[in-house]
Amino acid sequence: MTKTIIEVNGVKMEVDLRHAKRVDELRVGDRVKVLVKNYASYAVYAGTVIGFEPFSKLPTIIVAYIEMSYGKEGNIKFVHFNAETKDIEIIKAIDDDCLDLSKADAINSFDRMIAAKQAEIEEIERKKAYFLNHFQAYWEPLVKPELPIEAARTSGDPF
Repeated sequence: MTKTIIEVNGVKMEVDLRHAKRVDELRVGDRVKVLVKNYASYAVYAGTVIGFEPFSKLPTIIVAYIEMSYGKEGNIKFVHFNAETKDIEIIKAIDDDCLDLSKADAINSFDRMIAAKQAEIEEIERKKAYFLNHFQAYWEPLVKPELPIEAARTSGDPF
C-alpha cells in the first residue's frame, strides 16, 4: 500500500506516497535540525542556515550546527549540503524542540574554552619570560677569560 494518513494543522489527509513530494522553504537564519552519521549511529544537532551558494551544477546550502555532547562542548561545525552530501541530512525545525540546546549552556561552554585558552596563553608567556631571563647568556658574545700570564704559561696555552 502506498497511501498513508498525515495530519497538517489538525487536518487529516490521506496521501498517495507515489506522488507526494516534500518541499521545505529555507531562508538564511532559519533553524534546522542536522542529522549526522557518527561511526555506527546517528546524532541530531541544532543548526541554522547561514547561506546559499547558487552554483549552476551543485546548488549548496551552508549550515552551521553546534555539538553540545560530552567532549565536544561548544564545537561549531559547518556543513555544505548539496546533492552529493553523504551521511548528513537537514530538515527545517518546525517545533520548539531545541534538542536540549540551552543558550546559557552554550555560552558557559564557550566561556570555559576561552578561560582554558587564556590560561594556556599565560603559561606560554611565563615560559617566554623565563627563557628571556635565564637564557640571555646564549646571545652574549663569548669572551675567553683572561688568564694571568703565570697561569697561561703553566696551562700550556701558547698565547
